[in-house]
Amino acid sequence: MASPGSGFWSFGSEDGSGDPENPGTARAWCQVAQKFTGGIGNKLCALLYGDAEKPAESGGSQTPRAAARKAACACDQKPCSCSKADVNYAFLHATDLLPACDGERPTLAFLQDVMNILLQYVVKSFDRSTKVIDFHYPNELLQEYNWELADQPQNLEEILMHCQTTLKYAIKTGHPRYFNQLSTGLDMVGLAADWLTSTANTNMFTYEIAPVFVLLEYVTLKKMREIIGWPGGSGDGIFSPGGAISNMYAMMIARFKMFPEVKEKGMAAVPRLIAFTSEHSHFSLKKGAAALGIGTDSVILIKCDERGKMIPSDLERRILEAKQKGFVPFLVSATAGTTVYGAFDPLLAVADICKKYKIWMHVDAAWGGGLLMSRKHKWKLNGVERANSVTWNPHKMMGVPLQCSALLVREEGLMQNCNQMHASYLFQQDKHYDLSYDTGDKALQCGRHVDVFKLWLMWRAKGTTGFEAHVDKCLELAEYLYNIIKNREGYEMVFDGKPQHTNVCFWYIPPSLRTLEDNEERMSRLSKVAPVIKARMMEYGTTMVSYQPLGDKVNFFRMVISNPAATHQDIDFLIEEIERLGQDL
Repeated sequence: MASPGSGFWSFGSEDGSGDPENPGTARAWCQVAQKFTGGIGNKLCALLYGDAEKPAESGGSQTPRAAARKAACACDQKPCSCSKADVNYAFLHATDLLPACDGERPTLAFLQDVMNILLQYVVKSFDRSTKVIDFHYPNELLQEYNWELADQPQNLEEILMHCQTTLKYAIKTGHPRYFNQLSTGLDMVGLAADWLTSTANTNMFTYEIAPVFVLLEYVTLKKMREIIGWPGGSGDGIFSPGGAISNMYAMMIARFKMFPEVKEKGMAAVPRLIAFTSEHSHFSLKKGAAALGIGTDSVILIKCDERGKMIPSDLERRILEAKQKGFVPFLVSATAGTTVYGAFDPLLAVADICKKYKIWMHVDAAWGGGLLMSRKHKWKLNGVERANSVTWNPHKMMGVPLQCSALLVREEGLMQNCNQMHASYLFQQDKHYDLSYDTGDKALQCGRHVDVFKLWLMWRAKGTTGFEAHVDKCLELAEYLYNIIKNREGYEMVFDGKPQHTNVCFWYIPPSLRTLEDNEERMSRLSKVAPVIKARMMEYGTTMVSYQPLGDKVNFFRMVISNPAATHQDIDFLIEEIERLGQDL
C-alpha cells in the first residue's frame, strides 16, 4: 500500500504536481495555510514540512508507532520550507489522533491527506474528460471490496484508502454533464461552508450552543420571507431535512391552526380532514398524510392541464364534494415547479379559492422557489405572497450543497405553539438572554444539523444578483435544448411549448420506430428506449439524465438543469450521446 508521501499526496495527479514533497508545492500549501489559518498555518508548516526526527534505527528502543507520531522542526522560516516529515500511517490508528497525547502532528498530517483526496476529487468533478460515474452493479461492488464492519480497528493507511475507494465509485454530481436530479452542481463556497459546519459540530436547538448559526438562520429566513412578499419579512420558519419534511410541517401546522386540540387529543378528536394537491405534485404530500395519521385516502388529487398545471375549477369542485360529504377541507398544496414537468400552478386562482373556503394555502416551491431570485422569471410564482406557508429548497435551483430546505410560515408563533414541548433541560425559562432565539422547540427534531450556513455564506459570496445569474443561465440552457430538439428528427416533445422551468421532457425515437403507426405496439417498444439508453449512459459513464412514465405517457427523458457549470456544448453532447446510444434500438 502506498505511503502518504507518494500515493495519497499524488491522488489524481500523474505529474506529481499535487505532491507536497515538491518544494514549490510545499511552499504553496504553507502560504495558503498561513493566510487562512494564521497560527495554525504556521504549526501546519512546521509539523508537516519541518525537519522531523527519523524513525528509530533497527534495534533502537523506539517502537514504530512511537516513531510514527514524533515530530520536530528546526526551521525558523515562517512559512517553513523544510521537507515534510514522514508519517507512517501503517502504524497509526484513530486513537493516535487528537485528543491523544502528542496527537497534533499526526492529526494535521492525516487531515491534510484527506483534504488532498477531497480537493483532487473536486477538480476531477469539473473535468469533462472524466466519467460522471464508474458504474458497477451492487453485487460486483460487494464482492470487490470488504465493506463489513469489524471489532478491531484498521490503521489510518487503510482509512485513507477507504476514502479514495468511496470517492472512486461516487457519482460526480458536480460534473457539467450530470443532469439526473434536481440537485446538481458543486459550489466551492457552499462546500467550504459545509466543511466549517462539520468542524463546528453543533446543534441548532438553542442560542447558547449555536449563537452565530441561530442568528444566521433568523436573518436568512427573514430575507427569504421578504422575497416571498410578506411585509417586512414577518412570519416564522425553520430549516428542515428536506422538502418532504417541510411539506409535512406545513400540513401539521395547518391542522393545528384549524384544530389546536389535535396536539393533545389526536386525530380521534377531530373530524375527517381532507387535503388537496395536484395530480403532478410531489409524493411527499401523501407521505406526510400517512405519517400524521390523516391517511393517504384523505389527499385528493386535482386534475392538471396538458402542461401539468392544477385546474382551479376542478379544485373548487372537489372542495365542494368533500364538504357535502361532511369532511373538512384543511389544506390546499399548490406546486411551484413540479418534479417532472416543472409546471407552476396558478397561485392567484388557488389563493382566491382558499380564501373563499377558509382553507390553509401551502405552496410547495421546493424546486421553483429559486426563480424568486430572478427578476426575469419570478412572475411564474405570482400569488405566492398570499400563501400561508411555503417550502423552498435552496439545495435545488440555487445550487446550495445538500441538504438545505426551508419551511416559511406567514403567521409568527404558530409553529412554536404547534410543536413546543417545553423540555426543561434544554429550554429553561430563566436564561440570561432573549429566549426567542432558542428555536429548537418549534422543530420536530431535537438534534438538528446546521443547514443555514451554506446558504448564508453563498449568498454573501454571490449576492442576490449572483443567484439571479445562476437561475437565468440554467433556464436559458433549457430553452436552448428545447429549441434544438423540438423540430429535430428523432425527437418528440411530451407537451407543446417552451419549458416553464429547466425541465425539458421528450422522447427519443430510434430509426426503427420512426415509420411505425402510433399504436399500442409502438408505445410498448418506445417505453423500452429510454431505460436502455440510460443504462448505456451509466455503463459508459459519459452523462446521466432521468426518465420516467407519467399517467398514460410511456417512459420519456426528463432533462433538468441546475448546475451553472453546464454549457451549450454540454447540451450538444447530451443530444449526440442519446443518438449514439440509441441508434440501434
